[in-house]
Amino acid sequence: MIAFELPAHTVDEALRAVRALGAHRYVAGRMHLGHALVFDALLAAGEAPSALQPAFEWARATLADASIEKDSKDERLYRRMTEEELGAALDAFWRPGPRADRARARLLSRLEELGLPLAAHAPFDEAAEEDMHPVLIDAGWELHALSELDPARHRGAIEAFGESILFLAAKFEEENAAEPPTYLEELPALGGVELVRGADPEGHLRVPLTVWAEGNETYHDYVVRGVVRAAKLAPP
Repeated sequence: MIAFELPAHTVDEALRAVRALGAHRYVAGRMHLGHALVFDALLAAGEAPSALQPAFEWARATLADASIEKDSKDERLYRRMTEEELGAALDAFWRPGPRADRARARLLSRLEELGLPLAAHAPFDEAAEEDMHPVLIDAGWELHALSELDPARHRGAIEAFGESILFLAAKFEEENAAEPPTYLEELPALGGVELVRGADPEGHLRVPLTVWAEGNETYHDYVVRGVVRAAKLAPP
């Protein structure tokens, strides 16, 4: 995986970056998963967009289902999130104010009830991801394959390779790989520590937002630079 540290230091900058990651012309698909405890906390926090009502109803039903062990890794505890739900969740937990206080308090209470207190590691600690439980938000986007890029619509990424032979070589390698490569851009895994302690009382992230990418580095570098521009982030 390739790490791209974005110049997103505040909550507002991080939210703009997340919106931009899902809005550009190279996105082929998305997979955002949210744990039932996230929606439960948002419901308790109040002031949520009406578009989140289906997610709230799902969370209530899921947490009331006696067949699901709430402290487990049961896939039924997760729901695919829309871009709006992802943004609303990050905003609710990270933006300073009474709503964040309520969301964080509800999540902490639920986790403690389940015997899952917050870990001691710092927010966004890459070394802690492997043992993170529960993962509360897992968000990422898949980009179009190089062979799918349109010469006109996606000219910028093609030209980012410099000489056309370099793009054609990367495309040839993709098309002849034993397993077709995927081009993924993902946020760090977000657990309780990241949602509760990820932003300080002044609305700054504890560390700048990082995007983890899989696939051709030249391609991702071009896309990420476009995201930085679209989100109006100051270059590092």
